[in-house]
Amino acid sequence: MEQVVLPVRVESLEEGGYLAVCDVIQGCHAEGDTVGEALEELQEVAKTMLEVFKEDGVPLPAELVQFRPGTVIKAELVVPVPE
Repeated sequence: MEQVVLPVRVESLEEGGYLAVCDVIQGCHAEGDTVGEALEELQEVAKTMLEVFKEDGVPLPAELVQFRPGTVIKAELVVPVPE
């Protein structure tokens, strides 16, 4: 199965929770109560959208990099600091 690396940004929402967005796929975004939940939801949204692209013969955005062994992904992690 082909896999691609999605560039993602996560924002905290004023009303609480988080919004995860993949800007290279129009409309690809998801919310969650935690950063992890928002990313998990985004992964499902992106998977569905990419399946539709394939079914409809729409090419994947050129910005997406195919994930292969040895691919390096830069990430940042949000960790709560105990009080």
